[in-house]
Amino acid sequence: MSLTDRLARAHLERGNSLETQDRAAARDTNGTQRDKPRSTDPFAPIKRGVHAQLVEALGPKLYDADMTQSELEQQVRVCLQNVIALDERPLPMADRTRIAQEIADDILGYGPIEPLLRDPDITEVMVNTAHDIWIEKSGRLTRVDTAFGDEQHLRRTIDKIVARVGRRVDESSPMVDARLPDGSRVNAVVPPLALDGSMLTIRKFAADPYTADDLVSFGTFTPAVASLLEACVKGRLNILVSGGTGAGKTTTLNVLSSYIPADERIVTIEDAAELRLHQDHVLRLESRPPNIEGKGAVHIRDLVRNALRMRPDRIVVGEIRDAAALDMLQAMNTGHDGSISTAHANTPRDALSRVETMVMMAGMDLPIRAIREQVASAVDLIIQQTRLKDGSRRITYVTEVVGMEGDIITMQDLFTFDYSAGFDEHGRSLGALRSMGLRPRFLDKLGHHGVTVDPMVFAEGYVSR
Repeated sequence: MSLTDRLARAHLERGNSLETQDRAAARDTNGTQRDKPRSTDPFAPIKRGVHAQLVEALGPKLYDADMTQSELEQQVRVCLQNVIALDERPLPMADRTRIAQEIADDILGYGPIEPLLRDPDITEVMVNTAHDIWIEKSGRLTRVDTAFGDEQHLRRTIDKIVARVGRRVDESSPMVDARLPDGSRVNAVVPPLALDGSMLTIRKFAADPYTADDLVSFGTFTPAVASLLEACVKGRLNILVSGGTGAGKTTTLNVLSSYIPADERIVTIEDAAELRLHQDHVLRLESRPPNIEGKGAVHIRDLVRNALRMRPDRIVVGEIRDAAALDMLQAMNTGHDGSISTAHANTPRDALSRVETMVMMAGMDLPIRAIREQVASAVDLIIQQTRLKDGSRRITYVTEVVGMEGDIITMQDLFTFDYSAGFDEHGRSLGALRSMGLRPRFLDKLGHHGVTVDPMVFAEGYVSR
């Protein structure tokens, strides 16, 4: 019998003897059966022993501030190979390699989710509990057999992530937004807010930021719409990208920002720095949560105000979700045209309503008509993005904000998504953006900046693939 079989059999016998206690412990106060671990690692005792020996051998070197990440990785892997080689237990080479990789991932990376983060096809990693991990792949959710050792193991991983960006998570601050070095967005919630154990959600970003050609190939928009949006950015229109959670707003914002001319000074403002612009003159600002004493917080609104003193040609705000909307509108209306931002909304009309509501959150007792006049004057174009049933992310509206009629902000849809095309045999949407045959009023503004647009783009029913 192989060592793997013997370990598995021993674990099974031990598990049967404790089955009654496990059932009782796995029930919550309401008597509901909780999820038990989906898989058990027969090499867990071996890995714990090797891990302890490795930490003992390296000691303070793991926390040496003068050592670069590559030097630390090299030392860990050399020491790890030596520790495993000295182990007298007969292990096949494949198992030794696996143990070495998993321990290296735990010390140098983020434990059992490190292979998921390395997989370029996985777009989101969702840790519901230490033993319940899901991924998003091709727009579909799938449960995986990967698991953390226990709650403490998961908490150590969360602490490692948030500490690298100078943030913390504990009982006094049980929610945190952070980011990985590659720009991936991280959200963590720990007890007492998370009732069944700590939760970790990581929205991965591609190693190479998506370009407009990538979004065209994905079907997010058509080549005609891509050329129109490029003209709108170069023509300094103020653009608002709206959509639901996970609709791809930040990706589209990144593509739009790439159209900004290289000779302009760009200031980006975000809660967690995710935008990656390739222009030379980019200034990146990131908000800061309060410290353990509840002081020192720097909000998006503070950064928008400060950005106005930095002589920006463009201000790009990752997302407006509070009173910062008022300062953003003020910037757009006082010479800082060409600004771009995102907001959560289901339709272009809802996006304007949300902006109105967020302006009211500033505490200024402004009449609703004054707010709407500010919005109508500031925002030129709304790009609505939606995540469809098949998991694809599509731009469903390109809408121009025309102006005011009475107390109502008037808009016109330049492009809308054709849902009537239905789905193919694989469940993929066959729809595409279609022109509504309307000539936008902002063409004159684009002309003042020397930007022209092919008028055929706006021909009624025109679809470019």
